[in-house]
Amino acid sequence: MAKKKQESLLQPPYVFDVVWEELLDHQAFVKVFISDVLEDYIVRQRWYGGKSSKLKYIELHQYFKIQQHGEVYYGLLLEVNFEEAFYQHYFLPIAFVSDESFAEKDRILPLTIKGQKGFIIDAINLEAFRKLVFERIMNSEPIDRSPVRYHKSSLFKDSAYVSSRFMGLEQSNTSVIYNDSSVIKFFRRIYADKNPDYEMSQFLSEKKGYKNTPAYLGSISFIDKDDDNITIALLQELVPNQGDAWEFMLKEVDKVFSNLANKHIQVSRLPATELFQRLQIRDVPPEIIDWAGLGIFLKLQVLARRTAEMHVALGSEFEDTAFTPTHFNSDYEVWLKNRLLYQFQNSLNSFENNLHKLEGRAAILVKEFLERKNEIRRRFVNFDWTKLKGERIRIHGDYHLGQVLVKDDDFYLLDFEGEPESTIRDRKVKHPPLKDVAGMFRSFHYAIYATIFNNGDKYPYTQEQLFKAGETLFRFFIGVFLEAYVTIIQENNLNIGYHQERIFILKYSMLEKAVYELGYEMNSRPSWAVIPLEGILGIINDSN
Repeated sequence: MAKKKQESLLQPPYVFDVVWEELLDHQAFVKVFISDVLEDYIVRQRWYGGKSSKLKYIELHQYFKIQQHGEVYYGLLLEVNFEEAFYQHYFLPIAFVSDESFAEKDRILPLTIKGQKGFIIDAINLEAFRKLVFERIMNSEPIDRSPVRYHKSSLFKDSAYVSSRFMGLEQSNTSVIYNDSSVIKFFRRIYADKNPDYEMSQFLSEKKGYKNTPAYLGSISFIDKDDDNITIALLQELVPNQGDAWEFMLKEVDKVFSNLANKHIQVSRLPATELFQRLQIRDVPPEIIDWAGLGIFLKLQVLARRTAEMHVALGSEFEDTAFTPTHFNSDYEVWLKNRLLYQFQNSLNSFENNLHKLEGRAAILVKEFLERKNEIRRRFVNFDWTKLKGERIRIHGDYHLGQVLVKDDDFYLLDFEGEPESTIRDRKVKHPPLKDVAGMFRSFHYAIYATIFNNGDKYPYTQEQLFKAGETLFRFFIGVFLEAYVTIIQENNLNIGYHQERIFILKYSMLEKAVYELGYEMNSRPSWAVIPLEGILGIINDSN
């Protein structure tokens, strides 16, 4: 009923006798724009995260002007409310253009203001807006007390705007490359707090001088009416690279599996190693080096060093309380158990609803999984903080091969936003650093199995033989990574606990990750459920 009332107030074509600089104060415009137009526009955007829920209505939480020398754009903070009784906030900058060349998909609303015909568009599509943002950061003052705050890092080197272009298709944010030397990420989903990606980027590169992440160059934030500091955009160095470590690993693992036939290897005779056994390269049996090649293990050592150096930097702060290390306590234990048991039940529900879609190895594993689900649940409940002596620190939080860039023989770590499904507060909880390591190990496991699923017909072995070879390879991968990682951690006196504690944390965190993966796979591609199932049962069956 309310919607019909609004439509009767204003119908296309939309004509307003008001200047652009005052348009957002015009209530009739705001009503039709927010309620009718934006609802239709936002649900079609790649960055919109509410596609699995039912949109109820949108409100304009707040707006601000992004301006320079009389040139004005609006930044809209939109509150999207859902039928399921929750809401999300989004950032949308808008511009008014009269240029007919803008593609229809980029036009949000045709309208006439003060006799001038044109369109409202997402301002990021406009080069003039992108240039203005760059110049506002470049010319920003060290101390800015205005609601819209532009910040420039001491690492910012450019002296003029030259060019800008979109980085490519992204799911949740929009990134623009400036001068082929830096990249700005506009956060679309926003929170009433500083974005962890901004916090971590600034801390690692400006305060700690950590070199293996894109350098922090600047940012834009907004202090809203509730005095919350909302991160709008993050400017970082553009690191020339050869792609991400996920693609790199898929190619490497493909070579390893191709070698099975090329070298006439019998899978049943491959030497084994214990799960989480720390291995220097000289400890890796010659048969494994001959099969997989020395290069991949050397690369894993480099990735392990960069991971450890990141954690050493994050664990070496004693002034800024957001980053000071802390110990395990009962509050953390309660938070963790509640979160994991809720997640486990959700995954179990998805799992049981899609059981009929499983076949082959997955169908065998699922039987064992269901018989032992209470044992897995007990594993989560058995977290006892009083036995843990290590430190908790801020960590990456969503660490996997896709979050790592390959540059020549080195690796750069990026995207510190944390788990997309978590609240902003949960993303800033301090964890044992081995939680990141566990995430990377699950990523290794996925890369091995993805190679088998995507290229299985290429290798003259049964899927069971490939799975067995893959599990063997996985254990040697994590053994070499773990040795290089722990060595650097201990050299720098970051306390990650005693040996059995480290094994416990790794197992606990990998189990957590695999249970989440299981729920995801059962909902989206049940044929891949075998990957987390192998991961879960591999941990449960390990006697260490």
